[in-house]
Amino acid sequence: MKVTVLQENLARGLSVVSRAVSPRSTLPVLSNILIASDEGRLRLSATNLELGITCWIAARIDEEGSTTVPARTFADLVNTLPGDQVQLMLDVKTQSLHVKGGTSNNDIKCIDAQEFPPLPVPEMDGAVQLNVADFKEMIQQVAFAASTDEARPVLMGVLLHVEKDKVTMVAADGFRLSVRKAQLSQAVAHPINVIIPARALNELARVATDSEEPIYMVVPKNRGQVLFRVKDVEVVSQLIDGTFPDYQQIIPRNYKSRTLVSTASLLKACKQAEIFAREGSNVARFDIKQANGEMQPSEVEISATSEETGKNETIVEATVDGGSVLIAFNVKFLREALEVIKTPNVALETSAANAPGVVKPVGDDNFLHVIMPMHLG
Repeated sequence: MKVTVLQENLARGLSVVSRAVSPRSTLPVLSNILIASDEGRLRLSATNLELGITCWIAARIDEEGSTTVPARTFADLVNTLPGDQVQLMLDVKTQSLHVKGGTSNNDIKCIDAQEFPPLPVPEMDGAVQLNVADFKEMIQQVAFAASTDEARPVLMGVLLHVEKDKVTMVAADGFRLSVRKAQLSQAVAHPINVIIPARALNELARVATDSEEPIYMVVPKNRGQVLFRVKDVEVVSQLIDGTFPDYQQIIPRNYKSRTLVSTASLLKACKQAEIFAREGSNVARFDIKQANGEMQPSEVEISATSEETGKNETIVEATVDGGSVLIAFNVKFLREALEVIKTPNVALETSAANAPGVVKPVGDDNFLHVIMPMHLG
């Protein structure tokens, strides 16, 4: 293999794929990145067997070939090379890659490409076409609510349901639930119902930088995988086996009190309460007070107390439709939900101190977040 490539392109490609490298693997080759000539471009691939990322970069290929190079050594080296051309030459006999940039000459010990697990070559026929900006926003508004507890693998994933021209993403961790809907530009022939690891979706959102390009999604039959392609990057992920909980059952059908409040004001109050609440178990009390007189504004009093640190109390003006309610939430969870809401105002729907609350952006029916109450104590 003999290849010449621009340092900035190589560095960018390595930063895209290196997140799929397995840091602690029994297979040494999984700590490596596959580099291969591919139809006049250079292909970089990394996988930890659950998630695989491939990136193609422009290059001048003088001799075809492939090898796998230790990810960290290679990426760290390339980042320090001068911003000009980098030459890669492989000695096939010794599997040693000569890396030359400016006056720097380096030899890296590699592992034969034959040992690298094959990544699927997808049929892109019938791919679902998604708008990058919309899909990234969907991921941002849902994936954070997925569980990180390996005891319930199904909840570490995001349910993706596509039917006709509607797409829905759902994540829950037992304490909160995030649901986001969107419209597709063209309908799909067959419904799709899969659970994708939240981590894979977060990586996809990270690598899909060009918002002009569409994302293509394919779920090959009986392979237990989903594949996304955007511009010159491919992300392939194992799907999570199992049945996602019936999330419709969790969404309250009605409420006793609906509180309209400025998203920014409530977010700021939550951040202040969290400083004190994080000492304990993140409990903050929300005292929703309906106005006494005609001319009086309603308000929400948000408070958190810590044995060690002290206490915080913030009052936020609100419009309360319905009765007064005193309820406690995990304030970190509420802050995370408010951070992904784009509208100026937000509605908090509550029924009782022991019933879940629902957070909705005002004027946008595509998103809702359910948050379980905490013990008032």
